[in-house]
Amino acid sequence: MLTSPLPPSDERHLTRVYRGLDAESRRTLLRFADFLWSELERRGRGAGDESPSTTGPAEPDTITRPAQETVVGAIKRLSLSYHMLDRRRMLDETSSLMAAHVLNGRPARDVIDDLEALFARHYDAYRNRFGS
Repeated sequence: MLTSPLPPSDERHLTRVYRGLDAESRRTLLRFADFLWSELERRGRGAGDESPSTTGPAEPDTITRPAQETVVGAIKRLSLSYHMLDRRRMLDETSSLMAAHVLNGRPARDVIDDLEALFARHYDAYRNRFGS
């Protein structure tokens, strides 16, 4: 008798985590997974190159933070504001902050504050490559 192979352990772990979440946390996790998937597709198109150009550093297109914002919404807003940054370089830190919110219940407001600091720090490093 043939049995189908087990999914990889990380996939099984993700399934256990998902099943343990309430409905709202599940929706948040799925929105974050959609965000990660869109990032993967974007990278495939080669967008988000933060290598210095000959004209100098690009300025952020600052989008005002809304009074009520989700963590996923903040990531999207900051990604649009700091379009010149390579988000692959921030993916680990961004994912850790999102996990702290979704899995550990860290308040969205605090996570968004840290996300804003993360993007600003990476923007400063980007500007420094121009000698600005």
